Amino acid sequence: MQRAVSGLLSHAVGFLGGRAYGRRVVVLAGGGDNGGDALWVGARLAARGARVDVLAPGRTHPEATAALLAAGGRRHHVVAPGEVSTATDDSAARPLPDDRVSALLAGADLVLDGLLGIGGRGGLRAAHARLAELAPAARTIAVDVPSGVDADTGSVVGPAVRAARTVTFGTYKRGLLLGAGATHVGQLALVEIGLDLPEPDLTALDDDDVAALLPVPGPTDSKYTRGVLGLVGGSDRYPGAVVLATGGALRGGAGYLRVVAESRAAEHVRRAHPEAVVTVIEPGDATAMLAAGRVQAWALGPGIVPGPAARQLVEALVGTDVPLLLDAGGLDPFAEAFAAGFRTGGTEGRLGFTVGFGPGPGGSARGAGRVEPSASRETLARRAAPVLLTPHEGEFTRLTATALGWDPEETGRELATDRLATVRLASGELGVTVLLKGARTLVVDPGGAARVNTTGTPWLGSAGTGDVLTGLAGSLLAAGLGALDAASVAAYLHGRAGELAPRPLAAADLPGLLPAARAGLSAAADAVG
Repeated sequence: MQRAVSGLLSHAVGFLGGRAYGRRVVVLAGGGDNGGDALWVGARLAARGARVDVLAPGRTHPEATAALLAAGGRRHHVVAPGEVSTATDDSAARPLPDDRVSALLAGADLVLDGLLGIGGRGGLRAAHARLAELAPAARTIAVDVPSGVDADTGSVVGPAVRAARTVTFGTYKRGLLLGAGATHVGQLALVEIGLDLPEPDLTALDDDDVAALLPVPGPTDSKYTRGVLGLVGGSDRYPGAVVLATGGALRGGAGYLRVVAESRAAEHVRRAHPEAVVTVIEPGDATAMLAAGRVQAWALGPGIVPGPAARQLVEALVGTDVPLLLDAGGLDPFAEAFAAGFRTGGTEGRLGFTVGFGPGPGGSARGAGRVEPSASRETLARRAAPVLLTPHEGEFTRLTATALGWDPEETGRELATDRLATVRLASGELGVTVLLKGARTLVVDPGGAARVNTTGTPWLGSAGTGDVLTGLAGSLLAAGLGALDAASVAAYLHGRAGELAPRPLAAADLPGLLPAARAGLSAAADAVG
C-alpha cells in the first residue's frame, strides 16, 4: 500500500502544480484499499498545508482515517438525498447536507476518487452514485479504477466517476481500456508496486512495439519483394471509398498496389493515385479479379455493394492461398457464404472438398444443401493464410446474426457488458481474426490472443475513415505482417494520424498524415529505420 500511496501522492502533487499548501482537496473514500490509499494521500497533503475534506458514504480504512484526522483533515458522512442515515448521532457521523457536499466538490482543486476498487460490480449505491455525479471530471484523479467502472470488462451501469487522470497500480486493468470504462479514465498512469503477475490475456501496443513491427525495406528489396496488395472496392454507387482505401494502402509499406474496381470507381482511382495499377471489372466478375495479377494479400470491401455479385468475389477470394481482409461491403456476403457453406469454385471447392450452395440466410430454402458452420470453419482453417474482418459494431451484430445465428439485440447487450469476451467468442466461432472498430478498437485472433488500441480521437467517427484503415491494414498484410500484427499496427497508426489531423477531420486528411504518424512514434522508430 505504501508504494501505491507514494506513486499516487506524486501524481496528486503534480496535478496541483507542485504546491499543496492552501489547496482544497476532497477525498471520496470507501471502505476498501482504494479508499485507504486516497486517505493516506489526503493525510500527506494535509500535512503539507492543504485543506482536506473526506466524503464517506460508510466506514473507512481505520489507520488511514486516523492519520488524516491527525494531520488536520476533516471527515464527513454523506447519504443520498432523501436517504436516512444509519450512523451514530455524534457530530462527526451526522450526514453532511447535500448542498454542502456539492459546494465542497465544486470548489475543490483536486478530488481523489477512492470510493470503490477493482472488486466493484454493477451499479453504484445511491450515496456513491451521487458523489460520482458531482465529482468534477476535470479535477478528479481516480485511484486504481474510476468508481462505477467494472475493472475486468469496462462495463458501466448507471453513474460512474469520470476522471481527468486514473492512477492504477501494478498492472493495467482491462476495464480501463475497454468499452464504456475507457471513456471514464482520462489520462492513464501506472504505478509499479512489485506484483508477481501472470501472463496477460489482453495487450496494448506502444510506440516502440509498433516501430519494431513496421516493415522496413532492405537494400536489395524491390517493389515486388516488399509485397503486392490486391485491393478490390468501389462501385458506381460508391466510387470514392476505394480512393480513400488506396490512399491508406499506398502508405502501408507494400511496394505495389493492384486496384480492382468497376469502371467509374477505377477512373476516380486513376486520377487520384497514378501509382496504383488499376484493373476494371464488371460487378461480380471473379475471374477478371483474380486475373489482375499475383498478390501477397487481398483486401475487399470499401465501396462494394453487398449482394450476389459481391458474394461471388468474396467466395473466390476465400479460395485463394494468401491473406484476406474483408470490410464494409464484403462483410455481409462473407456472413451469408459462411452460413450457407463456402462455394469456392464449381462443384469442387478450390480448397479440395465439395460444398453445397443455397440462397443464403432468409431464403426459402435456407437449409437446402447447407454446410454447417463447423464445415465453414474448417474451410477457413484449411486456408494457407488468415482472414481478417474489420467491422464496426453494427456490422459485427449483422455478421454474427447471419453467420452464427446470434440474436442482434443480445449481442448488443453483450458488447456493452463484456466486449472482449464477445469478440473473442465470435473470432473463435468464425475462425477468423476480428478487428472491431470503436473508441477502443479491439483485435482478436481465433486462438484468443487479443489487443486493444489506445490511439485515436472521437473525430475519427466520420465517413470514409474506415476505408483508409482497410487499405492500410491490407498493405501491412501484403508486406508480410500476420493478421493480428497488421490489424493492430494499422489501428495504432490510423489513430495517431487522426490525432494529428485538423479539426474537424475528413477521411481524405488521413493518408497524408500517416508518414508523420510513423515518424513520430518514438526514438525507437529511428533506430528501426
